[in-house]
Amino acid sequence: MKYIRRYHIFWLVGENSGDLHASLVMKSLNAQIPDIRHTGIGGPRMQALGLKPLYPFHRFAVMGFVEVLRHLFFFWKVEAGIKRHLKREKPDLVILVDYPGLNLRIANITEHQRLPVLYFICPQFWAWKHERVFKLKQRTNHVACILPFEKEMLDIHNINSSYVGHPISEEIQIELDREAFARFYKLDPAKQWLGFMPGSRNSEIQRMLPTFLEAAAKFDPQRYEFLFSKARSVDHQLYMDIISSHKDVRTHIVDGYTYEMMKYSSFMISTSGTATLECAYLETPVLIGYKANPISYLIGRRLVRVKRIGLPNIVLDKDVLPELVQNDLTPQSIFDTVTTILNDPQRLADIRKELSLLRGMLSTPRPSEEMPRLISKMLNIDE
Repeated sequence: MKYIRRYHIFWLVGENSGDLHASLVMKSLNAQIPDIRHTGIGGPRMQALGLKPLYPFHRFAVMGFVEVLRHLFFFWKVEAGIKRHLKREKPDLVILVDYPGLNLRIANITEHQRLPVLYFICPQFWAWKHERVFKLKQRTNHVACILPFEKEMLDIHNINSSYVGHPISEEIQIELDREAFARFYKLDPAKQWLGFMPGSRNSEIQRMLPTFLEAAAKFDPQRYEFLFSKARSVDHQLYMDIISSHKDVRTHIVDGYTYEMMKYSSFMISTSGTATLECAYLETPVLIGYKANPISYLIGRRLVRVKRIGLPNIVLDKDVLPELVQNDLTPQSIFDTVTTILNDPQRLADIRKELSLLRGMLSTPRPSEEMPRLISKMLNIDE
């Protein structure tokens, strides 16, 4: 009887988007490698596929300098706990997914313990904290990039890397047509739909949702329906309290079929992040906005090396979609920007043409196919 080794992979994922991205890889990996063991930190999707979590996932949804400082003791505790776990368990492979603040520190631990490390979703060293590229070179064995230009930049530094494709190319699925979606959320199909995505963290909801609601109040409700996404990761009571304090806006809260909302809306207004790239992939124009803690913003402005915050604009390397940041993001500026573009058919056509190019750039390869090949190679498994 042939002995089948049980491989052990340690994962570290700190955000909902990473949980989704990694879960697709895990699903494919589980189908190819029998009885594989997964431990570490990950969300509900990864846990449903067999990940044994070391800490509650929701504690990791922290962003910004000030916010991280408030949770510093927790992260010290996590780092020490992971160090003990890795020393005791000695996994066959450590996979770090995005979340560079903690993950690069853990990579330092794995280097000292001589554990192989695969970094999935490259830290955005090209945007800020360029020194991270040297940490990647010293502390990781391989970097799996999801943006086309990243591998070329890593090659300059002689870092082992692969472009595995962007996860949204296989994550985005449309289940309902426009009519069925309208019936589900009781929308008027004769009106134009404006979609608002205030974010997936409580801190983002507190800063972005009131501004988005005040902006919606400026549009004519006879012409528009107002759709507001609600991520499962945000506090329900917090979200609903803010919604209920703006009774002048007739909102349709979308807590499912988010991709349909992106696809069928005439225009999206979204907090900067992966959601903006998803809207762009679906070829829907999107206004990209962000407000940070004032102190975090002042620190970040000194460190950021790129002039654009929106991933679609960064990938296309041009100002295709409007961006409004910090004090420039107001209810009036949102209204003016969206109205101007919607009233300009030629500009709308030009934007959609550029977004179709972006869709082509991100459609292949597919991470659920490339990542298992890469992982098998690093585990020395014959294909």
